[in-house]
Amino acid sequence: MRKTELTESALCLAVKEMSNGLIDADMGGGVLKKRVAMPGRGKSGSARTLLATNRASRWFFVFGFEKNERANVTVKEIEALQQLATDLLRLSPSQLDEHVGSDALKEICHDNQSQGRKQDS
Repeated sequence: MRKTELTESALCLAVKEMSNGLIDADMGGGVLKKRVAMPGRGKSGSARTLLATNRASRWFFVFGFEKNERANVTVKEIEALQQLATDLLRLSPSQLDEHVGSDALKEICHDNQSQGRKQDS
């Protein structure tokens, strides 16, 4: 996804909504789809995000696109994202820390109750 105005606070809100059951689509294999509002546009002019998650303590934003850029993801893309989800969710806490330290992953939404990690593209 090209650079957008999508903010970390919008991504954190999306994780909070999903942890409360507000999911747009379950793509299978630990991959969920969620619309995230763009500043000043609301959800109808939103970005579509795909996350790898265990629906508990791990939420990885792994792919995103704006609705005006493309309609959806392909079956091959979903399969690749499901494999990525498997790989990410298998990482130990120390491996996650290493990836964050090397800038392969960017951690957001880190507080006492929840933790989100976003993959940089």
